[in-house]
Amino acid sequence: MHKRGTTKLIAAALLAGALLAGCGADSSDSGTSQAEPAMGRADSAGGQAEAPAAEEGGTAGKGTNTAAQAPDLRVDQRSIIYTGSITVRVDNVTTAAAQATGIASAAGGFIGSDERQSGSGADTANLTLRIPAAKFSSVVDQLAKLGHEETRGINTEDVTEEVVDLDARISVQTARVESGKKLLAQAKTLDDLVMLEREVATREADLASLEAKKRRLADLTSLSTITVVLLDPDATGAAPDDEPPGFLAGLAGGWDALKASLAVLATVLGALLPWLIAIGIPAGAAVYAIRRYRRRPATTP
Repeated sequence: MHKRGTTKLIAAALLAGALLAGCGADSSDSGTSQAEPAMGRADSAGGQAEAPAAEEGGTAGKGTNTAAQAPDLRVDQRSIIYTGSITVRVDNVTTAAAQATGIASAAGGFIGSDERQSGSGADTANLTLRIPAAKFSSVVDQLAKLGHEETRGINTEDVTEEVVDLDARISVQTARVESGKKLLAQAKTLDDLVMLEREVATREADLASLEAKKRRLADLTSLSTITVVLLDPDATGAAPDDEPPGFLAGLAGGWDALKASLAVLATVLGALLPWLIAIGIPAGAAVYAIRRYRRRPATTP
């Protein structure tokens, strides 16, 4: 009986082990079968994920091409008009003017205008220099070293957007002129010929106007303008713009006007005084004699 119980226990243990082994195999197979589809989905998901990346790369490439066609608006590529003015007091105006001319020529520029005044011991010169924009700052510094710098003013104007707009309008207008010429070549009646000639002439005039504006801006941006005022030690410089506002400004203006009026009146009196002396004294003597004669009593016979 004891042997039979032991045999049953052993058989039950073997059966349980076989069952457990079978379950483990099934779970392993099912896990493997479930993992394979998951990997397949991951691969397909990866493939789908790569496609947008490629599309983005293509879009980025297109964006790069578009940016390359757009105007370059970096600071060093912008269209800027430089203008400046400087007042320098020098020992000799003629020598300093010659030196300023040499500075402009060495920088690749030229003299736009040259106005000089001399007399009463005070010499002045007013020069307008056209200087390449790249040499603007260095030329201003060189001019300041000609003597004692009294005033300096620098102004800049960014016209990049205007230049870009002009380029676009010129391109469109050029295409309009070409299309008008093509239509003109195909005109079959006299009326059409006259109308198209008038239209082409109008379009060409508009194109010429736009091109003239473009050349003007190109000149202003490529060549900066510097106004140089040279004063000798005895010359009076430009009056500073620091007049008091309001009532004080009116009072100062009225006082200046009064002094000017008194100066004019004194000039007129000085001019009339010799005539008053030459004519007034004899006339006064005659009037006095006449009055005295009338006051004398009449004599009786």
